Amino acid sequence: MMTIDPDRLELADGQRVLDLGCGRGRHLHALYWHERALDVTGLDLDFADLGAAIDGFFELPPPPETPPRTAVFTVGDAGRLPFADASFDAVICSEVLEHLPDVPLALSEIDRVLKPGGKFALSVPRYWPEKICWMLSEAYHNTPGGHVRIFKDGALRKQVEALGYSFRHRHWVHALHSPYWWLQCALWERREQSGMVAAYRKMLEWDLLSAPRLTRWSEKALNPLLGKSVALYFDKARP
Repeated sequence: MMTIDPDRLELADGQRVLDLGCGRGRHLHALYWHERALDVTGLDLDFADLGAAIDGFFELPPPPETPPRTAVFTVGDAGRLPFADASFDAVICSEVLEHLPDVPLALSEIDRVLKPGGKFALSVPRYWPEKICWMLSEAYHNTPGGHVRIFKDGALRKQVEALGYSFRHRHWVHALHSPYWWLQCALWERREQSGMVAAYRKMLEWDLLSAPRLTRWSEKALNPLLGKSVALYFDKARP
């Protein structure tokens, strides 16, 4: 389930890409198997998720041998990235910032490791669908490791632009997931026993695996209105 569109990063063979907060590797895997031969690095604070991301590389067929490509994994903190200055041609940070106690620190670290002229793509939960989740369930946003803030994308865009970035594009994704999370939040204490939640989850899993035209077209049409997440794309200024 992709949130960031790798094609909007305009990548070239041999470039280094960081997936910051890679989780179980959904973007990392897509970048490694991208038509461009990339050197990808996945960083996450959760060792178990990082292990799942590594396992995923062995569940898919190998990519073409030429041009060569590499994948590197590391446990790390977004507020103190273990990389040298100007190490990467592009950075992805998807569904991470809403979890962090210090967003400006994380953005400054991203800026430090990204080369001048590099590409930066981020995604966060969209303001109003996330606001409904918070209204429906206090436990939803008080879960350890959960969401600690709600972003307005205009304010977040200005925060990144203030670091010397130019905004390129915005889009919304995962419209079918908004009602699912509202349902979970409304039934939070009994969501694991709910037949409605289970049925909706099964539908989303079927959609992910089968990608039927009806749901793909429906979600594309609904994304501007109901999209659960917003994705923003930037270019870092050159000297």
